[in-house]
Amino acid sequence: MKTQMQKGFTLIELMIVVAIIGILAAIAIPAYQDYIARAQASESAAILSGLKTPIAEQYADSGDLTIPAGAVTVGKYVASTVADTAAATYTSTFLATGVSPKIASKTVVMTYVTATGAFTFSCTELDEAVKPKNCK
Repeated sequence: MKTQMQKGFTLIELMIVVAIIGILAAIAIPAYQDYIARAQASESAAILSGLKTPIAEQYADSGDLTIPAGAVTVGKYVASTVADTAAATYTSTFLATGVSPKIASKTVVMTYVTATGAFTFSCTELDEAVKPKNCK
């Protein structure tokens, strides 16, 4: 009689593959969540950066530090951008819901140094892993 060869995988082999996939997923999911949060956080930096030229021009023309009329101050992930004219700061606040929990309700602050005309960013509320490039 001929012995027939069995084809397929053993239960142990399948369990090892499932364990490896589980380990890879445990590593990949947090990295992906940081990636999503960093992408969402970059929207506030883009909105604030878009205000640089209009603010500088307005200040040079009239000494006014308010956000110019018609400027974009909200976005898909940014709830509001407000100016503190006394301190020459512009604060962008993220939405409370619909965004990564790592940035929800947190702020990014841009400061205009009137003496030099330079802008600086402060992202002290954000985790280092999700800070936009201009905050590092």
